[in-house]
Amino acid sequence: MKTTDFDYALPQELIAQTPVEPRDHSRLLALHVATGEREHLHFYDLPTLLRSGDALVINETKVIPARLLGVKEDTGVPVEVLLLRRLSATDWEALVRPGRRLKPGAVCSFGEGLLRCEVLETVAETGGRLVRFYYNGVFEELLDRLGEMPLPPYIHEKLADRSRYQTVYAKAEGSAAAPTAGLHFTPQLLERIRGMGVEIVPVLLHVGLGTFRPVSEEDVERHVMHSEWYQVTAEAAERLNRIRERGGRIICVGTTSVRTLETVADDRGVIHPGSGDTAIFIRPGSRIKAVDGLVTNFHLPQSTLLMLVSTFTGRETALSVYREAVEMRYRFFSFGDAMFIEGRKAPYDTAEE
Repeated sequence: MKTTDFDYALPQELIAQTPVEPRDHSRLLALHVATGEREHLHFYDLPTLLRSGDALVINETKVIPARLLGVKEDTGVPVEVLLLRRLSATDWEALVRPGRRLKPGAVCSFGEGLLRCEVLETVAETGGRLVRFYYNGVFEELLDRLGEMPLPPYIHEKLADRSRYQTVYAKAEGSAAAPTAGLHFTPQLLERIRGMGVEIVPVLLHVGLGTFRPVSEEDVERHVMHSEWYQVTAEAAERLNRIRERGGRIICVGTTSVRTLETVADDRGVIHPGSGDTAIFIRPGSRIKAVDGLVTNFHLPQSTLLMLVSTFTGRETALSVYREAVEMRYRFFSFGDAMFIEGRKAPYDTAEE
């Protein structure tokens, strides 16, 4: 498979710059894989697509204000440090700008010295840096005071309310980007879903920017995913396995939840508790072992996220749905509209690819 096999034409004006209010009033395109039927709904209609006894799996990660703007101490040159992953109490993996000036030994200052960091070394695989922070007080409080939300580069409008780039169920800080499929939920909608007998089961995957980076390899098989930290508790695994045994479906909210469950599922689809780093790459030809359906947004052309969606639907079907969404003026990407994918292709069914 070539990366260009996952391309589609998207008018620039369909890239959503601001979120819909209320959250659950975004549009929802439902695709039933077994029949090919498509429905055009709103996100508040999601309960009509779920059944009592299903599980809805959510990612409880919380985005940190990971974008720090400051100066290089010795020259006063403006710098940007974007935190990707915490390695210890003081050390982070980060992206930096301007990269040519922030070599090992460089020191940056933020908030007139309230927070400082030293560049320790270059990370060859990503072009990023390992940085060490120096400060007095509580790091999280300083970050909340000095940092900005790291919105994707295709969003050009400043976000008036930080909370709109968080899910309403976000708990565990650690993501550099939001699991955006979850942005559509309101507390009231979640209560409706619980009330109809659907279990809401939390997992955790801290989203790194590597998930959203374009695939630079021409051959899809040569692409290497960046690792992200995940956790599936014993309680979550037990609940999901019990639901499956009783005939319920496992519906994931977002590609991050899919990647988490598929990391810990065995070949029989049994979910095991665990935590650690995952670099799982799900694309057509991969076997989906544990997940029966997916709530997701519309993703960038040639992205690993579109490839994951295509694993459920088949590549041609996915591109056909995307073309229909463009024709019907759906809104795309992080603040855009959503899809509900019911079912999945048979394992290793690549005839459409």
